Amino acid sequence: MTSAQALEQKIRKAIPLSAAMQFSIKVLSQDEIQVTAPLEPNINVHGTGFAGSIYSAAILTGWALCTHVMDELELDADLVVAKAEISYRAPITSTLECRSQVSAEQRESFARGLLDSGKGRLLLEVEVGDRPHAILQATYIAVAR
Repeated sequence: MTSAQALEQKIRKAIPLSAAMQFSIKVLSQDEIQVTAPLEPNINVHGTGFAGSIYSAAILTGWALCTHVMDELELDADLVVAKAEISYRAPITSTLECRSQVSAEQRESFARGLLDSGKGRLLLEVEVGDRPHAILQATYIAVAR
């Protein structure tokens, strides 16, 4: 099983909504994640992506990347979203495609905060769609267990 598959299973167990959305990790590396969710279970009355699903997919993308960073660094912590804001720019008429990246500096700062004070903070931007159709900016907080 790849780390992407293991992380996807971990997310589906922890956050059941991800299974209903058919959230799927397509690319996972040290500094990047790309996920998809088909339009059909995430559709609104207009036949486009439901705003709540777009938001949830974007939040899950960031959560998955943060979780991956913690797993790779062997950090044991509870992860929450402290603040998030999304900007919807255009309707989505096909598969929801989300992507996010984390820099080496962000990873180091996140780990240092968690190890030094028991609390790590990571600000991520998640783009949805190729335009992008939506952009989420979210602050994730990890609290050491």
